[in-house]
Amino acid sequence: MVGTGVMSGKLVLSKPHLHLGFKNNKDKHNVGIHEFVHLVDMADGQCDGFPERLKEFSYSIPWFDLVYTKIMEIDDGKSNIRDYGATNRAEFFAVASEYFFEQPKMLQQKHPELFEALTQIYQQDVSHINSDTVVARNAACPCGSKKKYKRCCLPKN
Repeated sequence: MVGTGVMSGKLVLSKPHLHLGFKNNKDKHNVGIHEFVHLVDMADGQCDGFPERLKEFSYSIPWFDLVYTKIMEIDDGKSNIRDYGATNRAEFFAVASEYFFEQPKMLQQKHPELFEALTQIYQQDVSHINSDTVVARNAACPCGSKKKYKRCCLPKN
C-alpha cells in the first residue's frame, strides 16, 4: 500500500506478495509495480491517474480520453485489462502499468494506443521484453480473457 497522512510518500509491501508478483510475469499482476506507480502518480501531491509527467506534454487531454475509453471497455467486458483497473483513474494507471511492464508485447498488440501513451509517460522501450514463462496451448490465457491461450494470445507465426 501507498501511505497517506504521516505515511505519505511511503510504500509498504508484503515481501511474499512482492516475490509472488515477479514469479509469474505473464499474469499482468504485480503488486510492486502497482504500488510504485501510485507513488509516481502522487509526485504532484495527488493520486489521480494523472502523472505529473503529463503536465509537461500536450497529450494530457488525449490521456484522459484514452483512460475513459479503456475504463468503459473494461466495464463492458470488452477488454483483457484487469477489472480492478475500472475502479478509478488512479487504479487504471497502476493496472495498465502492470500490464505494460509484465506483458508489453501483448499490450502493444491488444491496446496499441495505450502502449504508446505509457511508452511516452515512462520513456521506456519495453517492446524487447520477452517472458520466459511457457504457457501450454490449451491452458487459460494469461491475459485474463478466460479463453484458451491458443484461441486468444498465442502468436500466430
